[in-house]
Amino acid sequence: MSEPKFVTFGCRLNTYETEVMRNHAEAAGKSNAIVFNTCAVTAEATRQARQAIRKAKAENPDAEIIVTGCAAQTEPEMFAKMPEVSRVLGNEEKLKASSWQHGANARVSVSDIMEVKTATPHLVDGLKERTRAFVQVQNGCDHRCTFCIIPFGRGNSRSLQAGDVVEQVRRLVASGYSEVVLTGVDLTSWGADLEGAPKLGNLANRILRTVPELKRLRLSSIDSIEADPELMDVIAGEERVMPHIHLSLQSGDNMILKRMKRRHAREDSIAFCAELRARRPGIVFGADIIAGFPTETDAMFENSLKLVDDCGLTYLHVFPFSPRPGTPAERMPQLEKQVIKERAALLRQKGEQRLDQFLASEVGATRQVLVETEAMGRTEHFAQVKFSSRMAPGAIVTAQVTGRGQTHLEARLAA
Repeated sequence: MSEPKFVTFGCRLNTYETEVMRNHAEAAGKSNAIVFNTCAVTAEATRQARQAIRKAKAENPDAEIIVTGCAAQTEPEMFAKMPEVSRVLGNEEKLKASSWQHGANARVSVSDIMEVKTATPHLVDGLKERTRAFVQVQNGCDHRCTFCIIPFGRGNSRSLQAGDVVEQVRRLVASGYSEVVLTGVDLTSWGADLEGAPKLGNLANRILRTVPELKRLRLSSIDSIEADPELMDVIAGEERVMPHIHLSLQSGDNMILKRMKRRHAREDSIAFCAELRARRPGIVFGADIIAGFPTETDAMFENSLKLVDDCGLTYLHVFPFSPRPGTPAERMPQLEKQVIKERAALLRQKGEQRLDQFLASEVGATRQVLVETEAMGRTEHFAQVKFSSRMAPGAIVTAQVTGRGQTHLEARLAA
C-alpha cells in the first residue's frame, strides 16, 4: 500500500475524525497501516468491525492493523486479544499527532475519556472521496439513556468554540464544498459548556451570516426536545438550511421512553414535526427508532408504528434492540430475539411505505441536486437521485425528476 487505508464505521462524526487521522497517519509515513474507526452503538456494529479486521489481515498479512473509535474505547481488551491487531487507540488518542509518530508503539493506548473536559479543534481541508463535508461542532453526551453505551466511548459533552467551527466551514467552502453538515454526538447540546451558554440556533445563524458563500447547510441527527427557538426559526426561514431533519426519537410509547430515560414524550415529537411542517411546508423528517426494547408489549410497539404516520416520517433508521454490556437496559427483562426481529421488520416495512409515498410525490418536481458521483446525487430533502447523463461531482444542478425507482428518484438536467 502506498498510503494508509481507513475503514470507517458508524456516525458522521467518525467520518470527520477519520480525515483528522488520515492527515496524522500520512504525515507520520504510516503507508502500511489499515485503520479501523469503529462504532459501538450496537453489538452488530462491533461484530462487523471484528469481521472486517480479520478479513483485512488475511488479505494484507504484512499490514499494521490499528483499531480505534468507540468500540475500541469501550472494549479495548477485546481488540487487543485479536492476533490480527497491532495497536488499539482510544477516541482521544486517535486525534493526537503524537499517537501516529514513529516511536509511539504502546500496543494499547486508551485513556479515561471521562477525564477529557474540552473539545480540541482539528481543521481539515476536505473529506476524501466525499462531496458533502462534515464539521464537528460538539463531542460526547451528558445524558444517560439506558440503552446507550456511547457516553462511555465519547465522554461528557464538550463544545467547540463558534469561531473554530466557522473557520472550519470557511476552509471547506474555500476548498470547493457546496454543502456542510454540522455533526456531533448530541448536536443540540452544543454551547451548554461555553461562556454564555449559546444555543445551536445561534451557531447556525452565525455560520450563515459570516460564510455567505456557503450554499447548503445541513444538520445531522438532533434531539427535538433541545431545539431552541432560534434553531426553529433558522430551519423554518433560511433556504440555505436543508429541509430535511433527522430526529433521535427511539420509541413512540411514553412508558418505553421513560424506561429509556429519554427526555421527551411522543406528543412532543408529534408537535415538533407539526410546527416545522406548518412553518416550512415540504420539510421531511427521518428518525431513529429501536424495535424490541426490554418490556415492550405489542401495544407499546404499535405506538411506535403509529408514530411514523403521526410525525409524517419519510426516512427510518430501525435498530433491533441489542443489549450493550454495562448499560441499565442490559439488566431489564429482555424480549425473545425472534420478536425483536419481527418488530424491526414491521417497522422497516412501514418505513418503505412512507419512502415510497414520498418518492411518488416527487415525480415531476424540479430539485436542486448536489452531485455526489457522476451518476448519483441528493436533493435538498436528501432523496437519492440517479441521473440520465454523466454529471460533475461536487456541483449543484437544477434537475427535473422524471421517474423513480424503489429507493431513488430518476432525473435529468432541467431545460
